[in-house]
Amino acid sequence: MTVEQKNITRLQFLARVVRKECQHLATTDQRLFEGLFTIEQVAQLEADHDLAERVEAFVGRFGRLQDTVGDKLLPLLLDALGEKSSAVIDNLDRAERLGLLKSADEWMTIRNLRNQMVHEYVEDPVVLSSALQTGHAFVPTLVGAASKMIAEIERRGWA
Repeated sequence: MTVEQKNITRLQFLARVVRKECQHLATTDQRLFEGLFTIEQVAQLEADHDLAERVEAFVGRFGRLQDTVGDKLLPLLLDALGEKSSAVIDNLDRAERLGLLKSADEWMTIRNLRNQMVHEYVEDPVVLSSALQTGHAFVPTLVGAASKMIAEIERRGWA
């Protein structure tokens, strides 16, 4: 198997994984956000195990999708397209230029938000509720970018 064939096989695998991750995130997003995620709900996390599990699932799935798309799928797709992949911000700029994502800056915001949700999880209820609500607002952006990349893979007959 050539390097190019291995890369296409890896792209196909990642496309399947990303499709599943998008579905799982959408399901968790719908189950967690029936309205605003409030500070009062954050205060209930220790007592409400179902809510805590849904928050944990959302944070994990949001972060995993962002990582898989930004750190695995995008660099491999850029290489397959004949673009040289490099540092994350450079890859994001190329992806924006190619129309694979709306904004490199917005993606960096999503990346930083993921870090904030993970690191601030227990410490500050105001920060956590705000981060979760912001994450919820970015789910369509995250899923949209993943879908554009998968569509490009399919358009080129690599799926």
